[in-house]
Amino acid sequence: MRILYGVVGEGMGRATRSRVVLEYLVSRGHEVHVVVSGRAHAFLAERFKGRPEIDFHEIHGLALTYEGNALDRSESLWDNLEKAPAGILRNVETYAAVAEEGARAQLVVSDFESWAYLYALYHRIPVVSIDNMQVINRCLHDEDVTGGDGFDFQLVKAAVKVKLPGAYHYLVTSFFFPPVRKRRTTLVPPILRPQILAARREPGQHVLVYQTAAANQALVPALQRLDAWQFRVYGLGRAGREGNVTLCAFSETAFVDDLRTARAVVAGGGFSLMSEAVHLRVPMLSVPVEKQFEQELNARYLAKLGYGAWARALDADTIAGFLDNAEAHARALAAYEPRDNTMLFACVEELMRDVSIDEPPPDRLEADAMGKWFGKPLEGEFADDQ
Repeated sequence: MRILYGVVGEGMGRATRSRVVLEYLVSRGHEVHVVVSGRAHAFLAERFKGRPEIDFHEIHGLALTYEGNALDRSESLWDNLEKAPAGILRNVETYAAVAEEGARAQLVVSDFESWAYLYALYHRIPVVSIDNMQVINRCLHDEDVTGGDGFDFQLVKAAVKVKLPGAYHYLVTSFFFPPVRKRRTTLVPPILRPQILAARREPGQHVLVYQTAAANQALVPALQRLDAWQFRVYGLGRAGREGNVTLCAFSETAFVDDLRTARAVVAGGGFSLMSEAVHLRVPMLSVPVEKQFEQELNARYLAKLGYGAWARALDADTIAGFLDNAEAHARALAAYEPRDNTMLFACVEELMRDVSIDEPPPDRLEADAMGKWFGKPLEGEFADDQ
């Protein structure tokens, strides 16, 4: 099958997850054309270098700007508006390049990416959505994880709702499984890279800290005050040892090893690392980026399930309180059943089969999954297709 695959380049989590699906599609003999923005383009193109059955086209995508540990909505808006004219030109050129490749795609897969979706809409090609964001709109959530019916939840829910409306099917990856309230929606376990699937949990005494804001100068002094613990910190852009804190240069192999042997993890609210920690049953303290509701939802579910804790700010007292309770989180994690990518791949195969024989979009899939549409609207919810 000829497949057009769209990947958002904001952050690297989507790139690493998409790489797993792309490897699977290529291994099954499919012809894949990928449109991808940002740093994810170089990452994916390098890892598939020399593979004639897959090619990559760089597109312009939206980028987010952060101030400390908060999303700067105004700066993000103005920065994207400034770059829009050149970005539109690039995307038009990419459209022409994809069109010149001859045979049109039979299926479009989108990881929350709009360019491939719009291409599919124009050419009337079925779209399969594979991402974690759709859980916000297509599932039913209690107020204890949404923070009530507040502005941030409604704003993000509306944004997700209009992102890829009317897709052929939505495969939603998640480590939590709320009731599915919309048809054509299937929940599957998180997409995990091979290094995580191969890792074996051996709890040690160090605490792994992943910090995406290199400018956070208060972090190391806060960790040094907790001198009863050893910390291995990634993301500050320097290496060395400062008392009980080891600053680590990034290495995928070393990071996975430190993760599987960590007593606990302290990080943001990003879905990829959180799902990897849950899979390996490592307790986690999550500090979501402010004004980024998806991360806060992840963190609230993490705490609700007992797998870890979450906080709005990172300080020594918060970290100490979390570490004192790490054993209780480990006991809760023992009930989590780690899974590989088999469910996702089975769902993808079923959808490709249906598309190839011109089947209408299925409300429910036959393949095993962690959550499916119930077949009728849930109480208080309108289970529409959008």
